[in-house]
Amino acid sequence: MRSSTMGKRHLVIVLDDDPSMLRAMQRVLQVHGFETETFSSVEGFLEGAHLGDATCLVLDIHLQHMSGIELRRQLTRSGHSVPVIFITAVESETTHKAALEAGCVAYLHKPFPSDRLIEAVESVIDLGSER
Repeated sequence: MRSSTMGKRHLVIVLDDDPSMLRAMQRVLQVHGFETETFSSVEGFLEGAHLGDATCLVLDIHLQHMSGIELRRQLTRSGHSVPVIFITAVESETTHKAALEAGCVAYLHKPFPSDRLIEAVESVIDLGSER
């Protein structure tokens, strides 16, 4: 296991309306040394997320009240450029294409192995260190 912290704590914000999936991702991320903020609703996320401190956002595509893709577009329009890892249980070529067009750094289909999530987050960190 590669140390994800390298002297710096990385905040990963997770938004998923499935409580068990949210808890599982939080545990996996914390075991690998990441700080987490978790949200089960778009409203809670918009009210409480610390986007300015985030390394990346893990965002479910199929949420109540707003799709994760639309939320990503809204964040971009408001000036937030935090990298996004989209996750979804519903596989569709149209959704995948829309996610890519919205600017995701990774696209994971549920259920995914925990190491795929960690690899995606670490790729964001690696990209950030190259800038």
